[in-house]
Amino acid sequence: MNSGLLVVVSGPAGVGKGTVVSRAREKNKDIVFSVSATSRSPRPGEKDGENYFFVTRERFEEMIREGDLLEWVEYCGNYYGTPRSYVEQELKKGNVVLLEIEIEGANNVKRLYPDCISVFISPPSVEELRKRLEKRGTESPEVIEARMKRAMEEMEQLDKYDYIIQNDSVEESADRLLEIIQKEKNRIKNKFSGSGDNDKTSDI
Repeated sequence: MNSGLLVVVSGPAGVGKGTVVSRAREKNKDIVFSVSATSRSPRPGEKDGENYFFVTRERFEEMIREGDLLEWVEYCGNYYGTPRSYVEQELKKGNVVLLEIEIEGANNVKRLYPDCISVFISPPSVEELRKRLEKRGTESPEVIEARMKRAMEEMEQLDKYDYIIQNDSVEESADRLLEIIQKEKNRIKNKFSGSGDNDKTSDI
């Protein structure tokens, strides 16, 4: 048994979850971020090994066959997945490990790690989400429509998450994420010391 904490963050494409996670990591250097692998091409400004491990579709499928992934999904024509070994090693050390993954992958991780903490980053409104997707300028209108349709499906699964953060402001959302992490770290500490309330509390 270890006191590591696995935190899964997900939300619709374009909601700004990557920016929120990056800001939270800037504020708390102790958080261990697990970089996901993907078969999609890098967007402008993205760096291999920092935002994602960018691999070919063939290499990703090889990783699936070899059991190198904790979870994986195919989303809008591309693969996304979490390398297994790094996450397991950091949890054994008792660290806080943060995963930023798609909602399907989050469900898979939850099945493997029932004690993980799940956080859903939601947009202020559907209209604002569309504006953010269009503002990125990285996808065709057809892809944006597919992402909007997918976002509507994802929003129907809010009740599966332990916490929901509405991303009106990156700064406030990052602070809220750090508050959640600290709260759950305290819960684990109390659990191992035999005191306090061990139940997770949803915050919607």
